[in-house]
Amino acid sequence: MIDLTPRQIQILRAIIDEFIETAEPVGSETIDKKYNIGVSPATIRNEMVQLTKQGYLYKPHSSAGRMPTPQAMRLYVNELVKEKSLTVADEISAKERIWESRNDLDDLMKSIAQVLAEKTQALGLALLDDEEVFHSGYANLLNMPEFHDINVMRNVLQLIEQTRLVDDIFDSSESENQVQVIYGAELGNRDLEPISIIYTSCTVQGHACRVGALGSARFDYTYVLPMMKYIRKLMEEIVE
Repeated sequence: MIDLTPRQIQILRAIIDEFIETAEPVGSETIDKKYNIGVSPATIRNEMVQLTKQGYLYKPHSSAGRMPTPQAMRLYVNELVKEKSLTVADEISAKERIWESRNDLDDLMKSIAQVLAEKTQALGLALLDDEEVFHSGYANLLNMPEFHDINVMRNVLQLIEQTRLVDDIFDSSESENQVQVIYGAELGNRDLEPISIIYTSCTVQGHACRVGALGSARFDYTYVLPMMKYIRKLMEEIVE
């Protein structure tokens, strides 16, 4: 259950939307100017202080603005995000690529990783039950400011190389949701804090698999969530 007032939810959503767009800490002045909250900047500041105390925001040392915590992002993904409807073109392009590879499991996993990389503009991943990992889209990471930090990039590359660790990370976050999100701050490695992994699980041709994308915690969840659900649906339609 959300322990926030409607006004706090409105302000938190605005902060997260702004953070996803800019990758920068968000100040009350920005929220006041860009979002129709209907209260004074002072009231917005006071609510931001409360949201910080409740664990939804944090204040970086070098900034007067605030950024959402994993707790806030999880609330946003699970209850606040407004998913977009996929276009017919999006659905057709994804289905054609996946359907062409459906008769060979390895080719299927490669195609899914490629489609996910293209659609999410992040690193596409596909993991089979034999712990074989397929990936695509490393260059996409360089378009995100978080990955300009060499320590972040190094740790991500090391993570992907350790297949067992990737499998363990997926195992640690299983829930009833069709789509799971793991935030870097939950992985116990400071250099992974700016990232997130969004994925789904299903069975294809008798094999358990997980497919998803690794990128910034600032995924465009309004688009990536319905796309991930659609790809899961396509995979479930593939029979042996």
